Amino acid sequence: MSKGSELETRLGRALDRIARSAQGLGRASEVTTATQTDELQAQLDAERRKNAKLSERVNAVRQRQDSSFATLERRLARMTEQLDLQSLEMLRLKKANTKLIEANRKLREDTEANVIEASTVNRALLAELEALRAERAAEMAEMEDVLGELKPMIEAGETNA
Repeated sequence: MSKGSELETRLGRALDRIARSAQGLGRASEVTTATQTDELQAQLDAERRKNAKLSERVNAVRQRQDSSFATLERRLARMTEQLDLQSLEMLRLKKANTKLIEANRKLREDTEANVIEASTVNRALLAELEALRAERAAEMAEMEDVLGELKPMIEAGETNA
C-alpha cells in the first residue's frame, strides 16, 4: 500500500501543480486581454481621428465645389443677359438696315426718274441715322460683353498684386 499512497501523493502534487499553472494562465489571459483591449482602443481612437480629418477634407472640398458652382451660375446668368441684349441689338440693326436698303432703293429710283423729293431724301437720311445708332448700340453691347469678361480677370490681378 505504500506504493499506492506514494502514487497518490505524487498524483496530488501533480494536480496541485496543474491547478497553479491553470491559475497562472487565467491571470495571464486577464493581463493579455486588458493589454489587447488597450491596444484595440488606441487603434480605434486613431481611426476616429483619421475619420474626422477625412470628414473635414470632404467638407472643405464640398464648400469649394458649392462656391465654384455658385460662381458659374452667376456667370451663366450674366452671359445669358448679355446674349439676350446682343440679340435684341442685332434685331434692331437688321431692321434698321432693311429700312436703309429700302430708302436707298427709293432714292435711286427717284434719281433715275429725275424726280427727287425732299421727303425721300429725309427718309433715306433718317434710315441711315437709325442704322448707325443700331450699329453703335450693337457695338456697345459687344463692348459690355468684353468688359464683363475682363472685369473678373482685372479684379483677380488686383487681388494678387
